[in-house]
Amino acid sequence: MKRIFLLTMILSLMASRDALAQKTHSDNGDGTYTNPVIAADFPDPDVILVDSTYYMVNTTMFTFPGVPILKSYDLVNWQYSCNAVQRFDYSPCYDLDGCNRYGHGQWATSLKYHNGKYYLLFITLQEGGFLCTADKPEGPWQVRKLPKGFYDPGLFFDDDGRIYVAHGYSRIFVTELDQNFAPKGNDSLVYTGDIRRGLEGTHVYKINGYYYMYSTYGGLDGIQVALRSRNIYGPYQQKVVIYDTTRGVNFGIHQGALIRTQTGEWWTMLFVDSGPFGRFPFLQPVTWVDGWPIVGVDGKAVVTYRKPNVGREYPAATLPTSDEFDGAVLGMQWGWNHNPDPAAWSLTEHPGYLRLSTARVVDSLPKARNTLTQRMFAYYSDTLISIATTKMDISHMKEGDIAGLAAFQDPYAFIAIKRSNGKNYILMVNNGKSIDSALVEGSTIYLRGSALHGSGAAAYYRGKSVPGSGNATFSYSLNDRLFKRIGNELHMNFNLRIFTGNKFCLFNYATSETGGYVDFDWFRTATGL
Repeated sequence: MKRIFLLTMILSLMASRDALAQKTHSDNGDGTYTNPVIAADFPDPDVILVDSTYYMVNTTMFTFPGVPILKSYDLVNWQYSCNAVQRFDYSPCYDLDGCNRYGHGQWATSLKYHNGKYYLLFITLQEGGFLCTADKPEGPWQVRKLPKGFYDPGLFFDDDGRIYVAHGYSRIFVTELDQNFAPKGNDSLVYTGDIRRGLEGTHVYKINGYYYMYSTYGGLDGIQVALRSRNIYGPYQQKVVIYDTTRGVNFGIHQGALIRTQTGEWWTMLFVDSGPFGRFPFLQPVTWVDGWPIVGVDGKAVVTYRKPNVGREYPAATLPTSDEFDGAVLGMQWGWNHNPDPAAWSLTEHPGYLRLSTARVVDSLPKARNTLTQRMFAYYSDTLISIATTKMDISHMKEGDIAGLAAFQDPYAFIAIKRSNGKNYILMVNNGKSIDSALVEGSTIYLRGSALHGSGAAAYYRGKSVPGSGNATFSYSLNDRLFKRIGNELHMNFNLRIFTGNKFCLFNYATSETGGYVDFDWFRTATGL
């Protein structure tokens, strides 16, 4: 029955839309693709090819399970492989225990495959460096803390058996590691950025006898460069390989990986800051000119282009977003805001439902544990609404409990039920301020969040207006047919205090006492004009 309701909702939303507006993946079905390859917050990509499969890692920071590994056979159509780090128990801040790791946690990660083993190397600014290893990309991954951390590390296994890591901000260092991934000596400064501050995001390759450091001068108008030397320790020459500030989807494309396909083509996976919806991965062709990897075509990043030649064609793929909560595990699209309390959520206490129990008494959503989140998708149209709807059983809430659906960044907003004086009230909260509320009857409520993507709404990144703007609105229903809007618009932002794109969230927190719970029957996403 749930799937029938979902199909009905999607069909009704799509009825008035053309084929382009309906498309939720990058593959155009005619041998071409349109950037971004994933229209959602998958930043800091590193990509490798093992046999005939490409693997990509991205940054999730304070969200766990996190450090996602995605796989593809053609660099365009991606699927989840696993979340490498299930939880992060290296500080009470990851449990929101008197502190938090918003804007921090796992940062840009280096992904490598060497002698039958997969490696992930990353840093958290407070806790230091971490190495994850696995025999297969699906895991399980073993996580261990290293004696030293490296900022934006680029792990490199040389062909003589030595192990190095390139790292740093503005000044790039190389450090040789021993077999336990501890430094064998001091950091060696090999290059100081001279275009502007912020040279970072370095990945290391050895191609035709040259060591290449593939780095970025970060920021909204990112500059992607390559450094080249015959010796790992330099001296290095520098070349700008792309600096595209054309207004549009490719503005400031930067930071990522160089990739050689099994047919000998060269590509790069970079990302673009896309306003409040985060940082999207963009695939670009690479041409070698005088020993330098030049990105794009005629100095510009491509938007629609032919797909990479990988020897055969593969079907289009769309990452999952909806969930009926019918299984024993959560879908890989979900991540908790910081570590969850495992005793305060369940998929088995009420089979077919996600049960969220209150974990502790707090005064606001950013402090609440067991907030379940997933990325918003911008899809492929000039103006599009990403719609998330959930069905919630509220009959077991306690006094002061607040449970509902949020759009979370800084600022954030949500629609929720609050239990007050023995009654249930629907309310909309915008950045901590209650905007509107109304008394509701019954034990079941349907909540909806609608995020508008397009040029008709304002968005800001580091104080500058950027493309990919958006607002969010909220509505509710008692019958899943007639939805009533409540409150005002959330003007979504990409605030560095959070540093991830806006996410849809399911939550339940206590303001008076713990012990209450709500059951989410399903969470369904769709697109509409």
